[in-house]
Amino acid sequence: MNTLLLKPCCFIVIFALIIIAMADSAPKSIASDSSAPAVHIIYTEKPQEEEPETYHIRTLTAVLGSEDAAKEALLYSYKSAASGFSAKLTPEQVAQISKQPGVLQVVPSQTVQLHSGPNKLH
Repeated sequence: MNTLLLKPCCFIVIFALIIIAMADSAPKSIASDSSAPAVHIIYTEKPQEEEPETYHIRTLTAVLGSEDAAKEALLYSYKSAASGFSAKLTPEQVAQISKQPGVLQVVPSQTVQLHSGPNKLH
């Protein structure tokens, strides 16, 4: 068997192993502690008789115990395309707020990297 044909194959295998090793050693999320607060998006029913932000703070207050804590945890109120808000919550608080009246869904916030074409338009 020709050893020249094995060299490109070995290079590809070594390159793949290096990529896998780099992916495994990538820094993990700072909030890897399972009890640490993380940003979540809370989708709610559209409030009928009050301003959305007031409704969002009231919903958070029911879980966090005070309006001040709710205002501190609230990061953003969504009012146009969707009804809801984002807030920093612990896993226990996520479980509690999921049971609140008017809460439709609670999902962890994610940041995604958009990939562009060869010209990398940013």
